[in-house]
Amino acid sequence: MALKTKPFDPSKYLDDDAAVALYLDEALATNDGGVVAACLGDVARARGMTQLAKDAGLTRASLYKALSADGNPELSTVLRVLQALRLKLTAVPSAAAARTNSTN
Repeated sequence: MALKTKPFDPSKYLDDDAAVALYLDEALATNDGGVVAACLGDVARARGMTQLAKDAGLTRASLYKALSADGNPELSTVLRVLQALRLKLTAVPSAAAARTNSTN
């Protein structure tokens, strides 16, 4: 008998702010804009795309397009979405920077 599988939908598991923050933090760590956009799309679906678009001051269609795996959202769009999600983008030194600073 063949194994039957279903596509994995991470949005079903993004049910609290801590899970969302961890998920997006891991996406940002990839340094891949497509991964970040797709993960933001997962979060948007988990929170409700229509309400999130309204809170971010965007149309639902433009939000879907920007946050698709093929989307390439502008930084201003990403920041508006993060604000609507009640999240903030934070910069910290990378591990390589920390090692360089400790040897000086």
